[in-house]
Amino acid sequence: MREKDNIILIGFMGTGKTAVGKRLAQALGKKFIDTDKEIERVTGMTISQIFQKHGECRFRSEEKLALKKACSLNNAVIATGGGAVMDEENAEIMQKSGRIICLTARPEVIQKRVKRRDDRPLLHRDKSIKRIEELLKEREPYYKRYAEAFFDTSDNEHSEVVKNIIDYLEGKKHEDDQG
Repeated sequence: MREKDNIILIGFMGTGKTAVGKRLAQALGKKFIDTDKEIERVTGMTISQIFQKHGECRFRSEEKLALKKACSLNNAVIATGGGAVMDEENAEIMQKSGRIICLTARPEVIQKRVKRRDDRPLLHRDKSIKRIEELLKEREPYYKRYAEAFFDTSDNEHSEVVKNIIDYLEGKKHEDDQG
């Protein structure tokens, strides 16, 4: 089913997709693409500005375009937005483009990581554990459906997560693997 050798990182905001993705790409000699950064580059607006001015629908449209473009490449590590996998067309694009890895973290860790930032539109006003848990519950079935492996970033340094992912990709088991 896979047509390319990309690694696509999915998971909730604040799980480390960008930070881990950059390091993973470097370790594997692959390009790194962050779809949210690509959306900002192409539109000239931040994700928050897109949500404020045009709404979530416009953002999801831009996200689909950025994901299609990123997944058309080969030999890349692609960090996606937290909700990208909830769109069936996006999920199919990702599946054809490479291996899908999900990064996870406990809700309280996510809250700590996103609390200081104001660039998370879906948590703009409410960064409570309850809100994070609601969004996680909504997205979890999609993560489980499409990811082949899960890596918890709650208590691990980025370098350790990268090592665990590389070990997994090379066929070595890891304790987080639920796939």
